[in-house]
Amino acid sequence: MPKAMQYTKGSIVYFENDNDDRVFILQKGRVVITTTDVETKLQTTEQVKQGEFFGVKSAIGHFPREETVMTLEDSVCISMTSQEFELLFCNNKPLIMKMLRVFSNQLRQIHKKTEQVLNKSDTINQVSGLFSVAKAFYDDGKWQSCEDVCKTYLKFYPTAQHVSQIKDMLLKSNAYVKRGISSRDKFEDDASAKSDNSIKLFELPAFKRFEKHYENGQVIITEFERGETFYLIQSGSVQLTKCVNESNKNLDILKPGEFFGEMAILDNSPRSATCVARGHVECLEFNKANFEMLITGNPQLALILLKLFCKRIYDQKRRLRILVIADPQARLADVFCMFDEMNPRPQTADRRRKFPVTESDVVHWSGLPARTVKEELHHFTMSRKIEIFDNYILVNNIADMQRIVDSRTNVKK
Repeated sequence: MPKAMQYTKGSIVYFENDNDDRVFILQKGRVVITTTDVETKLQTTEQVKQGEFFGVKSAIGHFPREETVMTLEDSVCISMTSQEFELLFCNNKPLIMKMLRVFSNQLRQIHKKTEQVLNKSDTINQVSGLFSVAKAFYDDGKWQSCEDVCKTYLKFYPTAQHVSQIKDMLLKSNAYVKRGISSRDKFEDDASAKSDNSIKLFELPAFKRFEKHYENGQVIITEFERGETFYLIQSGSVQLTKCVNESNKNLDILKPGEFFGEMAILDNSPRSATCVARGHVECLEFNKANFEMLITGNPQLALILLKLFCKRIYDQKRRLRILVIADPQARLADVFCMFDEMNPRPQTADRRRKFPVTESDVVHWSGLPARTVKEELHHFTMSRKIEIFDNYILVNNIADMQRIVDSRTNVKK
């Protein structure tokens, strides 16, 4: 049962990096949340209003606390377990939509900060942005993806400034696609990426009319386009990319049971990323009009979406931590540390790690120029810290990578 917790002035409700599954509501008094900015390392504070929740993301996402919470005066907070919060959440429709919008906005703000760190410039407009996505696919030789984005551009902006270039890229990309060449890169169907128990709800005949099928390289949604639909993956996997400095950077690979496109629905903003089919993909497509009805009418679905936001926020903050490291060797080392966190080793004592990634993947995750990555990986190889193979990279001692990050970032400070 939820409990009323009494705190005297100056009490710490919890510290940053604590592991705690409790969610709180401020009932009386004043409470301040202190966080450390990923980029500037400066502390920022925010006061919690009475009746507001705090501690939600880390509790239901099962992540360490990202902030320290302290009382500014004698206060009363309602404490509940993550399970108790989930029950409350699923039975409160206004709360469902409010929290989804709050978390969607937080995720979008992290995306914007990531874009600013990589671009070091102002955000480009939708027309120029959509053109840059098409050109990035064209330059990468991803013909099917380029063709799809060009068609989207012409659909929304048939008289815009880049039309002649778009038509030229469309013509050339279409020629390759007709010859059966969709991309220079090939993705095999992922046999393990099949429907799981979290989406059994949508296997009912009533949802058959929402089914959509995509083949390898097809673009499902495009960054910068207007958001009018969102998707649930039933089978296959979807590559999430973001265009940075006229190059598409990999953000994530989405699996069955995951949503995408919902952020634009929740906050009426342009798409913040491009989603591309890897192999054959089956999705359910829902439109903006029935989003709220679908979510509030299926509380368990809303809970899945809330947990997904928590995971994405945590993951994107982790990736942002990599991008703000100035030292290139430390940044690459932190990429390997991130791989280690994403793929926990079965035996804690085993420090040798094998990651199913390529040099190209490391380039994407690090946000560094390909030449810089190649040079730094060569240094790692010559010092026998890593071994590079066609389909994977072997890190001989993952603790070495953490030591590089700690030593070089501490020197910088």
